[in-house]
Amino acid sequence: MAVKMLGSCALVLGLLAAAVPAVAHHSFAAEYDSTKPVKLTGAVTRVDWQNPHAYFYIDVKDAESGRVANWAFELAAPVVLQRQGWSRNSLKIGDVVIVEGTRAKDGGTHANARSVTMASTGQKLGASSSEGAIPAPNQ
Repeated sequence: MAVKMLGSCALVLGLLAAAVPAVAHHSFAAEYDSTKPVKLTGAVTRVDWQNPHAYFYIDVKDAESGRVANWAFELAAPVVLQRQGWSRNSLKIGDVVIVEGTRAKDGGTHANARSVTMASTGQKLGASSSEGAIPAPNQ
C-alpha cells in the first residue's frame, strides 16, 4: 500500500513539475509592444544565462537629462543562443553594446532584444527575438 501511495505521489509531482514551464512562459505579444522599437547604447552591467530566457542589463544615459537608467533585455533560451554562436562569455560586464529591440508594454526599462552589436568591433549578434514568431499552443 505504501509503495502504491509513494508511486502515485511521485507521478503527481512529476506531472506538476512538467506543467510549470508551460504555465510560466509567455508570448511576445503579451509582454512587448511591436509598435515601440528601441535602439539603445550602453555598458553591460549584468548577464543572466538561464532558462527560459537569457537576460542582460545595460546602463543607458539619457541625452537630455543626463540620468542613467538600467535597462533589462530579454534574449532567447541559452541553448538557442548557443546554436547561433553565443556563449556564456559573449557579453562581459563593461562591454558597450548597441541593442535594437521592442519595448515592454508597461513602458518600463525592459525590452526584448532583436539584435546586439558590440560597439568596439561592430560584431552583430543575433538575439533570437520571439517577435513575429507564431506562439506555440498554451503560451
